[in-house]
Amino acid sequence: MTAKKNYLISFVILLITCGGIKNSFATHISQPVLIDPKTHFTVGDTVVLNGWVEYNAQSAPDVLLNFKLIRSDGSLVADQSYPSNQKGHFEFKFDTKNEPPGSYQFTVTSHCLEIHRYACTYKNQTLSIQLSNP
Repeated sequence: MTAKKNYLISFVILLITCGGIKNSFATHISQPVLIDPKTHFTVGDTVVLNGWVEYNAQSAPDVLLNFKLIRSDGSLVADQSYPSNQKGHFEFKFDTKNEPPGSYQFTVTSHCLEIHRYACTYKNQTLSIQLSNP
């Protein structure tokens, strides 16, 4: 009887462990990668930042991205969201014509594909930008 009980307990533990393994692989990880980002701009310039979304070492199309630009005082300049294109690339543009000189922080965050949103690990890339007088 003890052998049967040990077998049953071992089998239940095995089932629980196998169920946990399935869920541990459920995380979708994509990450934005900036391509040769420029960090110094002059007031009046248009900030253009380009990049791509990497997922399993390949470009990932249709991944929702959030773009935030924040002034050094913490105030929000831009907060936009849109997906990567069919080749997995993205472009962020911002006109600095009415902005004061100073330090800005740009953050792009990957929000994953719509179908993977339930198991998404949000990855981001941050860049410090300096805006100076002409």
